[in-house]
Amino acid sequence: MTATISPDTRAASATPKPVSRRKIHHERRSARRAGWAMAAPAVVLLLAFLIVPVLLGFVLSFTNARLVSPEPTTFTGLDNFVRAFTADPTFLRSLVNTFCFAAVVVPVQAGFGLLLAILVNRKIRGAVAFRVIFFIPVVTSIVVVSILWKFMYQPDGLINSFIDSITFGAWQGTAWLNNPSTALTAIIVLSIWQAVGFHMLIWLSGLQTIPQELYEAARIDGAGTWQQFRNVTWPCLRPTRVFVLITITIAALGLFVQIDVMTQGGPVDATSTLVYHAVRMGYHQQQIGYGSALSLVFFVLVLIVALVQRFLTRDKD
Repeated sequence: MTATISPDTRAASATPKPVSRRKIHHERRSARRAGWAMAAPAVVLLLAFLIVPVLLGFVLSFTNARLVSPEPTTFTGLDNFVRAFTADPTFLRSLVNTFCFAAVVVPVQAGFGLLLAILVNRKIRGAVAFRVIFFIPVVTSIVVVSILWKFMYQPDGLINSFIDSITFGAWQGTAWLNNPSTALTAIIVLSIWQAVGFHMLIWLSGLQTIPQELYEAARIDGAGTWQQFRNVTWPCLRPTRVFVLITITIAALGLFVQIDVMTQGGPVDATSTLVYHAVRMGYHQQQIGYGSALSLVFFVLVLIVALVQRFLTRDKD
């Protein structure tokens, strides 16, 4: 006899068995473990090179810690900060130098980068080659660039030789890095030349996102070149403008490599900056506590400047 299978039996056999909660919990736990395992290297690096140094620097800024000292480290409260603003003239000079450097570099480098971006954005022969030429200093090591410019700034260097040639000996130039009145200016010129290519590319990327239909409509309305820039290009570059402004400001306030390679803060602290002074006090003079306090002051100043810039460049709509 042939056995018959009822429809209810067929439905029961076709329905998959429900997965147990224990198995679901085990799979989720395995997925979490795999996720933590993949994130562990990045987390360890962040803790070791970012979180722990920041916390340690914050704690040390309120102590008299030194790298090598027979005296134990003690808590000194705000003494390091009071010393910085009342008994350390080099810190005050470094503060002035840092903000003078940023006040010149930020507008000049941003404006020059925008000008170069507008020029290389045109559809002319050789535009790509000019982009590469302007970007070469960016990919070159800043240490190498600083060493080359240090030789160029020598009294018998290339710059003074060029000045002597074009003036037919009427002006002999000067020892640019050894003169307190010209040393910081020389660093400013080098810094603008080295980094302007990077911000040129940022401006260029912003220019290439502007729809050409806007320019066509402006030309139909009779707008000239300046009116197109003022009414089309400049408003459309607002996100790029904010990014360029903030990145240049942070980089300018963190000036260190050029000073360390070329002048070591001299002559007579004419080129000393906040970062260089903090490193010099913390490592060269082994005053870790005081150097940490200067670093904390620098962090607060950069944070304030960034917040002010963000407020001034906010979307008012």
